[in-house]
Amino acid sequence: MDRRDFFKTAAMGTAGAAMMSSPLAMFTSCAPKEKPCELRISFQEGTAPCKTLEEKLDYMEELGIVGLEPKGKNLAERVNEFQQALRGRNIRISAICAGFSGFILAEDPSVKADFDSSMRDIIAAAGELGSTGVIMVPAFNHQSPCMPHTLETRKYLCEQMHELGEYALKHNTTVILEPLNRKEAHYLRQVADAAAICRDSESAGVKCMGDFWHMKEETSDYAALLSAGTEYLQHVHIASRGTRKMPGEDGELDNYVDGFRALKQLGYDKYVSFECGCNGDKEILVPAAVQLMRTQWEQAL
Repeated sequence: MDRRDFFKTAAMGTAGAAMMSSPLAMFTSCAPKEKPCELRISFQEGTAPCKTLEEKLDYMEELGIVGLEPKGKNLAERVNEFQQALRGRNIRISAICAGFSGFILAEDPSVKADFDSSMRDIIAAAGELGSTGVIMVPAFNHQSPCMPHTLETRKYLCEQMHELGEYALKHNTTVILEPLNRKEAHYLRQVADAAAICRDSESAGVKCMGDFWHMKEETSDYAALLSAGTEYLQHVHIASRGTRKMPGEDGELDNYVDGFRALKQLGYDKYVSFECGCNGDKEILVPAAVQLMRTQWEQAL
């Protein structure tokens, strides 16, 4: 290589390095890449316009719903019921919606003991059902006396979540932290905060979730769900965004495309579950809500 070729090659290398070190190049190389995944819709028990469990499951199968989210209260007594009802069906238990007594940040030892006992019973039953996890909130606004919102409380919560997470792993399931809006909870209101607690709990059994109703307080649905990432995001709730009814009942407010885009880029393989009421005729509004979700899922590019 002569002197002229040497300097030409060096200059090209320097320019390439400069381009790769630019903010745009860094953003492009680090941007999440969409992974193939499908929208897996789940219903809570009260979503379908039917009376018996069998009727609800039949209705769900006709709509292509693949997940059922039961309440946690008395779950241990219903394990056999669910196992028999789901046999031969293309529906699985998704997450378990709370149902425990007491709360984890209670200052009253007896209230905390109620939480410890009832939560573990639900976790064990969830494991028998193959559930993705048991949803929990550290404390609602109405629950008192409650530990103060301090760094010491956060450290305590992480320690307690570690114990719960390890217990859940022994039962082949998880515990799922749910952030709420400020009207419902003073502690844990953003998905990123929940993900950080998952990380600091240092247990693979501690996960978190997003809820499109509660995420109204987030700056961005996309950023909120992406902040949990594939490691921690375990469940998603959906409802209309103005009145917490069926998706679509609040018209243009009910736009989930940005959140769905994040889920698709994460390759999210868990469930998006209805947690909402209904102002109108369920026979009309439930299928319409399912179709709206599927349409917006396709629009999420």
